[in-house]
Amino acid sequence: MTRFTTLGALFLLLLNTARADEGMWLLHMLQRINEADMQKSGLRLSAQDIYDINNASLKDAIVRLNGGSCTAEVISSQGLVLTNHHCAYGAIQSFSTPESDYLTDGFWAKSKDQEMHIDDFYVSFLERIDDVTERILAKVNDDMPEAERAAAVAEEIKAIQAEYTEADASLSYDVKSMYYGNEYYVFTYRDYNDVRLVAAPPESVGKYGGDTDNWMWPRHTGDFSMVRIYADADNNPAAYSEDNVPYTPKRHLKISMEGVKQGDFTMVMGYPGSTDRFLSSWGVEQAINLYNPSVVDCRDLKLKTMKSHMDADKAVRIKYAAKYAQTANYWKYYIGQTKGLKRLEVQAQKEKLEDLFNRWAVSTPDRQGTYGEALGLIEEYYAATDATVRGEVYAREAGLLGSDIVLFGLRVGFRGAGLFGEDEGAAEATKEMLQGLADAHFKDYDQDTDRELFVKMLTKYRDDIAPELWPREFQVVEDKYKGDFGAYAAKIYSKSPLRTAEAFAAFLDNPKEKTFDNDLAISMAMSIYERYSQGTSPEIQEKFDRGYRLFVRGLRELMPNKAYYPDANSTMRLTYGPVGEYKPADAVYYDFVTTANGILEKKDNSNPEFVVPERLEELIKARDFGPYANDRGDLVVCFIHGTDITGGNSGSPVMNANGDLIGLAFDGNWEAMSGDIAFEPRLQRTISVDIRYVMWILDKYAGCTNLIEEMDFVYASEEVEDPASQEAQISDPANDK
Repeated sequence: MTRFTTLGALFLLLLNTARADEGMWLLHMLQRINEADMQKSGLRLSAQDIYDINNASLKDAIVRLNGGSCTAEVISSQGLVLTNHHCAYGAIQSFSTPESDYLTDGFWAKSKDQEMHIDDFYVSFLERIDDVTERILAKVNDDMPEAERAAAVAEEIKAIQAEYTEADASLSYDVKSMYYGNEYYVFTYRDYNDVRLVAAPPESVGKYGGDTDNWMWPRHTGDFSMVRIYADADNNPAAYSEDNVPYTPKRHLKISMEGVKQGDFTMVMGYPGSTDRFLSSWGVEQAINLYNPSVVDCRDLKLKTMKSHMDADKAVRIKYAAKYAQTANYWKYYIGQTKGLKRLEVQAQKEKLEDLFNRWAVSTPDRQGTYGEALGLIEEYYAATDATVRGEVYAREAGLLGSDIVLFGLRVGFRGAGLFGEDEGAAEATKEMLQGLADAHFKDYDQDTDRELFVKMLTKYRDDIAPELWPREFQVVEDKYKGDFGAYAAKIYSKSPLRTAEAFAAFLDNPKEKTFDNDLAISMAMSIYERYSQGTSPEIQEKFDRGYRLFVRGLRELMPNKAYYPDANSTMRLTYGPVGEYKPADAVYYDFVTTANGILEKKDNSNPEFVVPERLEELIKARDFGPYANDRGDLVVCFIHGTDITGGNSGSPVMNANGDLIGLAFDGNWEAMSGDIAFEPRLQRTISVDIRYVMWILDKYAGCTNLIEEMDFVYASEEVEDPASQEAQISDPANDK
């Protein structure tokens, strides 16, 4: 009987921890919606400990990077901030040269005077969230034409922004729509612009596994870096100055040395960028058959072209490292998403939900009048856009983002007209602005690489897309250059003032309107943008806007007891779930942690993705793990847990039940790449680097005792809970979601 009871409890334990918890929750809703469930799952804090606008709370330790590209957290009383290596990758690259290659070798500031200011890099602290739904929706009704409704909403948002700014212009404000225009909130931020690079491991640690391991488990990547926030003498935001001092935060996270066990409660706070959880079956079909394959095809060619030049020249590799990584990340993502959507039969799941909604919507005359048109409008939108969606993807991926000179040409084309007005002051201001754009553009630019990208990407665009969806300049290539983009490019890269930094500076010294009007780089860029901006007609877009707004509102009425969270939109969210293994396929089992042993198992110094530095190998072989080892003497590198994240959550803190830092989120798992559209609780896992591995790299590998000493550490309690009672609590079937 004892044996049966123990095995039964273990089975229930595995059943429970094999599930992930769905939800990206708004912080101000936690007390009403999630607090009880989170505490039942193991949280030892209150909702007010997490979000409080009157007292310091966990939200005050979490920052948004650069408007939402990533997340980070403050981990010391001196403004030290931890985020992912890939979130600071562009900054690390900007300081790197062939002689001082911080991407390859890493960067470690052993004192504050060695920390380097990062241009155009800022962090934002969330101050508060205000609900303005009632005020905005009072200006509209369901009988209004969509264009009139959109104008009324935009006008009210503008008025709200103005009122908040007038009250305190030192803060920044975002008014965000939730649930497809059914709710609205104001997010208030305090921005700090003096941010300095403190620490970054070499790529062989921070990017270990490269594109091969990206989105995969098991993982052995130390994906972290550190920056520091600086402020003026009064702790307020200030432009970069040598007189600035380290920022003193309201709250910073403590470093937990306890590690993780199967079933442990975890929570992640951060800024997830975008999800599509309410996407319809027609939207899923379009993603599988049209949108995703088009992105993958374009990016595949771009990656191969960049790689050939990067492999041939170290200087080009450094210049294009961030561009390559950004392109590769979502190239692989869309491959995985398509496979996941098919394998998990997401379209069929959506169809079942739509059938349920439709039966509910037509069951009474009132519902029929309000919601009866919702699904029909959505279906009409996708039917209309199926014919053009590939052209839109190609205009963006192969056109505007295909080569750097096109995007630069677009920016110059839009802003350069100010050079030729009669207002000399405006002309000088335009010159200064354009020179700033040029400095940023040419800093990471190689003409030979860009020229090949221009020719190959636009040739692919022309060959793959029907002529009626071509930019107008493509016809010029057909008529005057016999369809040869190489000949067209030869003129641009030898004659255009946009071709080199020197040529552009000379143009700005003596700008001629005729040269500007006739430049082929500008002409091509503007024509591609015109084609891209045509996009979906206003009439078709209105079907999407109205259809989804009614559909989502109706779903919430149909299932009033279900707690719906809004799609991610770069606003702070919290997600929680247990540490846990998973089975990705028949006869395959993945443990919930990886150790440093796996770094050496993967080692292949002939492959740049799996190089292990000599010192790192020596430390691992010597098992010199110090206090950072687990109770078995192993050094845990990464772990997985069932939380709900997406792009923008990179760098988010993973916290335990006490709100202490146990890890750093950096990826999702391959088998659940469809998760942005349909959450899969049995498969969805967040991949995080264990905080003890981060500390070990800082301490043992880099010798940054200065950083170790400024952080606060929390160690496991000497009081051990009775294992029997712990097991009973976790294995309670009532806890199984």
